[in-house]
Amino acid sequence: MIAILLGAPGVGKGTQAQLAAQANGWIHLSTGDLLRQEAAAGSELGLQAKQYMSRGDLVPDQVMVGLVVSRICALKADDVLLLDGFPRTLPQAEELGKAAPSGSIGLALYFSASDDVLTARLLGRGRQDDSLSVIQHRLTVYRETTEPLVAYYRNQNILHEIQADRPVEAIQAETSEIVKSALSQTETA
Repeated sequence: MIAILLGAPGVGKGTQAQLAAQANGWIHLSTGDLLRQEAAAGSELGLQAKQYMSRGDLVPDQVMVGLVVSRICALKADDVLLLDGFPRTLPQAEELGKAAPSGSIGLALYFSASDDVLTARLLGRGRQDDSLSVIQHRLTVYRETTEPLVAYYRNQNILHEIQADRPVEAIQAETSEIVKSALSQTETA
């Protein structure tokens, strides 16, 4: 089963996915980490991605879709994949839906928090690309391009919203519970 993690930059998707994967033996695929690894390695993809990321812009759909689909195709039928940072646009979501094995996208988790909380978290993590102006731009880009996915997955009846301005442990318990519930529903279907 594929669980898609949605939410603005700084909402804690990566932290929650990493903790849930470690605790439950699931797979965490962070497209942000993949892109940063490619950029650090100086690959052609990485250099292209770095130009976009340094401005706070999204990496083009065709680059992201190719990267993620190749990873999804390597999954085993009983794997649980927590997909963090993808899709970020409606075209990416549509391409993912076409490329993923039928019925494998079983869940979308939408982590939400206020812009004040998000900005404070992003400034506090100390990444080179997290200046206030870039953060504000990233939140604007998120609202315009990624937030529409909330309605897209809600219309498919697979969206669950999680309030992400609570303690990490409370969010983690809710996240794992929702994924396990969705997994048990797909196993009995």
